[in-house]
Amino acid sequence: MAKNEVNIRNKRARFEYHLLDDYVAGVQLTGTEIKSIRNGKASILEAYCVMSGGEVWIRNMHVTEYENASFYNHKPRGDRKLLLNKKEILKIEKFLKIKGNTLVPLRMFLSEKGWIKLEIACAQGKKLHDKREDLKEKDDKRDMDRAMKR
Repeated sequence: MAKNEVNIRNKRARFEYHLLDDYVAGVQLTGTEIKSIRNGKASILEAYCVMSGGEVWIRNMHVTEYENASFYNHKPRGDRKLLLNKKEILKIEKFLKIKGNTLVPLRMFLSEKGWIKLEIACAQGKKLHDKREDLKEKDDKRDMDRAMKR
């Protein structure tokens, strides 16, 4: 049996935010959502996390409807609960009370046990000059790699 790899990334998160703390959370999903994610039909590019009622939720995560499902299909952009420890939830809640802080998803992957996991990070938004600095460093690194290759 071939191992089904799921590795969905949010590349924009590292460019737009200063990442501070990382957490790995389980995601509460229905059957059709899991099947669709295992087929690679999901996106966390526009997704963000919120605290509501002492729980962490991910919003705006797109999971395409499963094509072989009947009328029991899921909503593509519904809110999904993240499964974290109480300590982690309290730490995140304290972090989010400070203005300018947010919780962003970085990567969705399949664990060794076959569970869908979401790597999230506490983050602060970057200023425009920070983004320009990152682009300059990236260009310089590319130029150095080209020079070393010759």
